[in-house]
Amino acid sequence: MYPDYYQFTTDDPTRRDYEDGMFWFYDGLHYPEPVYPFDLITDEGWYLALSQYNTRIFSLPPVYGVDHRIINGYVYISPVSVKNLEEVQERAKHFMERAGYYYDNWSELQPQWVAKMENLIARLEAVKVPKLPALEDISIVKSAIGESTGYRLLQAYDEIIDLCIRSWQYHFEFLNLGYAAYVTFLDFCQKLFPTIPMQSVSQMVSGLDSIMYRPDEELKKLARKAIDLEVHSSLRASIDFDTVKSDLEKSSNGRKWLEELETARHPWFNITTGNGLRHQDRSWNDNLNVPLAGIVTYVNKLLQGESIERPHEAIRAERDRVTEEYRSLIETDTDRETFDRLLDTAKMVFPYVEDHQFYVENWFHSVFWNKIRDVAAVLQEHGMIYVGEDIWYLKRGEVKDAIWDLVTAWATGTRPRGCFTLPKEIEWRKSVRNKFLEWSPPAAVGKAPEVIQEPFTIMLWGVTSESLSDWSKIQGTEDLDSITEIKGFAGSPGIVEGRVRVCRNVEEVNELQDGEILVAPTTSPSWAPVFTKIKACVTDVGGVMCHAAIVCREYGMPAVVGTGLGTKILKNGMHIKVNGSTGEISIVR
Repeated sequence: MYPDYYQFTTDDPTRRDYEDGMFWFYDGLHYPEPVYPFDLITDEGWYLALSQYNTRIFSLPPVYGVDHRIINGYVYISPVSVKNLEEVQERAKHFMERAGYYYDNWSELQPQWVAKMENLIARLEAVKVPKLPALEDISIVKSAIGESTGYRLLQAYDEIIDLCIRSWQYHFEFLNLGYAAYVTFLDFCQKLFPTIPMQSVSQMVSGLDSIMYRPDEELKKLARKAIDLEVHSSLRASIDFDTVKSDLEKSSNGRKWLEELETARHPWFNITTGNGLRHQDRSWNDNLNVPLAGIVTYVNKLLQGESIERPHEAIRAERDRVTEEYRSLIETDTDRETFDRLLDTAKMVFPYVEDHQFYVENWFHSVFWNKIRDVAAVLQEHGMIYVGEDIWYLKRGEVKDAIWDLVTAWATGTRPRGCFTLPKEIEWRKSVRNKFLEWSPPAAVGKAPEVIQEPFTIMLWGVTSESLSDWSKIQGTEDLDSITEIKGFAGSPGIVEGRVRVCRNVEEVNELQDGEILVAPTTSPSWAPVFTKIKACVTDVGGVMCHAAIVCREYGMPAVVGTGLGTKILKNGMHIKVNGSTGEISIVR
């Protein structure tokens, strides 16, 4: 089901010794379930891209890339450290020159990146997946094209795959530089102020605008417009968008509102209900019931006289206060200049840490998964697979082989061999994946290193020596119901008490009530409307730069992230105390 290079080694002692000596942690942030064979393309994409930028392009001093393996369908990853001090120093020279070029020219390079991504998406949207005709149109002859539809089907699939891999090349062009700038600033602050909380450092780069907030702002705008046009009652009448649309089309104001909706949809509804790395993470455009629920949430709050705005000014004022408080304690001009320079760099690059998600994980992948569904429709039409969604049980290379099988049989007037072999193989793989779902993956396997230095691992996943120790304590507890205290990362400051609502997907998010505490494996940008309803957020995975932590800081509410097993320990209805300033959670009752 998965490529050989994702498997742990049994027959080569050298490679086996390497694997046994590494520390592998479960990437539940990206893959909360056993990965489908085809969906592994997104993991392969960042496996290559992150590692190449760390190792071969920017030469990150303390680490090479991040290695990947699969255990029972679950993705495990391991940062590869640079152990030789002389090599670290040599790599640092290259990093200063290469990363320095990007930092020095960020304001020119970053808009170029946006243009590259928009061009990539336009190319993907333009790809046509042709159906195979019984007889080619006469225009093929009279235009002397010299190519068949079978060839163009092969070409279309190759282009879709190539564009996907390329999107991940672009994804990491800037990303680790963003994390590296933050880690450098964090390290400097911790040397100046040994007791400074990591969260205080993150507060110093809060209050910055990101394009990832734009989809949510569009929902707010549509909510206000619905009230202005007095069509909000129609929106609140049903949770089914088609029903709402049918009602709105009956009035002039309803049609005006629908026009506003259509304007907002492209591109802002290319936002996924998950993280975009899996085919089941459908976009708002695929399921308009999801943004409708968000719009209605905002309509209800506006009608009740409540604010739906993020507290920009308060967050920025607190950011400036915390910054000045620590800056005033710096004793030398040299340290103060270094502090200012590193903070300015971190604030300059920080928006990209969130912005890139809209272009790659959301917009690009919303289009990508549907293009693959177009390919699946052709395979289904010719009996290669029973239903279109079966395509996800095939590896991307197997899909290419299936297309070759199909077009050569189509060309010759015979039946593809895959019609007899693929459906049986897919049914077997379905049963295997169902078995994988019954397994509970451990948070980590192997020997934990003394220090973890890879910035992506620390900032996004929240994997540090301390968090690993906290997770291992929980894993060693036989009765999870006996646990009354949980430790995670202090993602966003503040202390609140409230009732738990565990949400593992967008459907469960709709059950959230005002004033509850959201507990989730991780959060998705498409869940943004719920942040105006909840008191706090708790996640299983994530560090100070994960989506949940960033959004909670922008909304001024507490967050504890990277708890390891929060969704398994905390249950709906529990009353808990969340301390986002210390990363501690207490079960009150």
